[in-house]
Amino acid sequence: MTEPAEPPAADGGPSLFVSHASADAARAGQLVDALQAAGCRLWWDGMLTGGEAFQASIETMLAKADAVIVLWSKVANESHWVRDEAAVGRDRGRLVPLSLDGSLPPLGFRQLHVIDLSDWNGRADADAFQQVMTAIATVTGSAPATSPPRRVAGARPGAINRRWLLGGGAGLAAATAAGWALLRPASTTAGSIAVLPFRNLSGKASEDYFAEGLAEELRTTLALNRQLLVSGAASAGGFKQADADPRKIARALGVASLLIGTVRPAGGRVRIAARLVDGKTGLEQWSQSYDRSQTDVLAVQAEIATTVADALISSLARDDAWRARRPGSTRSSSAFDHYLQGQALYQSAANDASDRAALAQYDAAIAADDGYAAAHAARARCLVTIANNETSPATAARLRDQALAGARRAIALAPDMAEGHSALGYLLASQLDLAAAREPYARALELGLGNAPILAGCSEFSAHMGDFPVARTAASRAALLDPLNPRVFRSRGLVEFNARAWPAAQAAFAGALRLQPDMGTVHSLLGDMALAQGDLATARRHYEQEQGMVSRLRSLAIIDGRERGRAAGAVHLAALIRQFGDAVQYQQAQVLAQWADIPAALASLEAALALRDAGLVLAAHDPLLDPLRRQPRFQAVLRSIGAPLAAIGQGA
Repeated sequence: MTEPAEPPAADGGPSLFVSHASADAARAGQLVDALQAAGCRLWWDGMLTGGEAFQASIETMLAKADAVIVLWSKVANESHWVRDEAAVGRDRGRLVPLSLDGSLPPLGFRQLHVIDLSDWNGRADADAFQQVMTAIATVTGSAPATSPPRRVAGARPGAINRRWLLGGGAGLAAATAAGWALLRPASTTAGSIAVLPFRNLSGKASEDYFAEGLAEELRTTLALNRQLLVSGAASAGGFKQADADPRKIARALGVASLLIGTVRPAGGRVRIAARLVDGKTGLEQWSQSYDRSQTDVLAVQAEIATTVADALISSLARDDAWRARRPGSTRSSSAFDHYLQGQALYQSAANDASDRAALAQYDAAIAADDGYAAAHAARARCLVTIANNETSPATAARLRDQALAGARRAIALAPDMAEGHSALGYLLASQLDLAAAREPYARALELGLGNAPILAGCSEFSAHMGDFPVARTAASRAALLDPLNPRVFRSRGLVEFNARAWPAAQAAFAGALRLQPDMGTVHSLLGDMALAQGDLATARRHYEQEQGMVSRLRSLAIIDGRERGRAAGAVHLAALIRQFGDAVQYQQAQVLAQWADIPAALASLEAALALRDAGLVLAAHDPLLDPLRRQPRFQAVLRSIGAPLAAIGQGA
């Protein structure tokens, strides 16, 4: 048998396998020429010689390639060969999907966003080709570094932060411009819109919260209309340049229209200018300016939402149930202003101080309007986050009691507001009452189909409960709404991590790190996957890159204990306990389980249960705890919190 021809040499360039339908050979050749000129090493069926065994060559090169590029088209979608080759790339976490004619990939291959080459002119300097090169760099691990997101002064990366465990985090910083094309949706929906961050023209940075908060409220209101698909805050938030081309932004976000606005507050009055722009032509569809007192801002918001919705759905079936005033809102301008300040502080996710400052603003909003359901829900979520990071069990219990009352008050005031149900689910799960959390999370999912953060939180909870079809559906919907949000990628990664679908989890986590290179816990999760597969070298590499201090010390204790002996690992474990005390009993259980100290690991796990450590929500599917799975004491812990036992049998 003749060995398959190796890709042409290129100094340091990635090796690529190009899959395409026979009918698309000419277009495939055009792409191959451009990729080779860019320094890539290529293999495609045009390289086969007469003496080669076709199937053997394909299998060999698929296994060797750094990335598998699939050229989808109407013809390719029907090809079993293309689908099989794409499946190998997907399962290896090496898939780069492109579309030659704008077609969506077949079912099973829509988890990744597709780069549209239908208008590509064959030039290497064209935007479409640069998108391909960015995608290849990301998949092969040679992506250009992106600037880390802006952090609020006083951030403490070493502090415990459990808000990611149950979907409690706020929207995170958006991607840089370099990542737009790689992560944009594959197609554009007619009723889709992105509300870009409104620009504050006052000249005072301290008033940015008002302009950005007004845009977020408009997103939330418009998303309630079932005829509209509204891009999420994190993705839209990456486009703040006043001179940015609307057509490029719309293509990057995969939306048909953009809502762009400015806010100029001054002397108790505010001027709001809004314009609706066609994403394909860049032309205005509608524009209006409003010069009102601060007390009229809420009426202006409703008027803008109504006008925009009417313009967008004029050719679609109307949603008669929709109204411009969303459930749980307020008529008090003072309450609204405090709420927006609280949202800005909480979403900064800086540290405990910023969370407590947000709490004070929510308290002020409720003092101005006790019937403000959205403020009650936000306050409840904020209280849970503070409680989860509290080292005093008594204080944490008191905060959670307040949160429970607030979440129930929010639901009573606005039963159809997703945020209240989401806050209640988050609280119950953090209290380790997972069975009780099911119903509010299910209701939040039902009501929050237009809200990416709520969808991401629901997907994570469903994954912790082992309901992977629901988890994947919610995560995919979140990615559709907010394709440039690193937290959405982390949520997708957590779903696949819990399902032990390692290649899919790796691809999702890689996307999160591309968007936010310093994102906490992601490297430790990548290391945990490598460890579960016996790749200690890769596990160490990821563990040493972890940014969060708790995860980093835990990880180094595990890997040093495994490779260099327990005494070496004990140095890191001692540092972890010294800095965080009983708050890291769950992490101690992970370390001890990996050291094969089963009795001590079980004791730490039971101590975590006694302290109601929210980290236990991970236990049902945590690969680090596999050595404990057959232990009756471990199973008793899972039963006591309502966690599934389906993962039993995966460990020793």
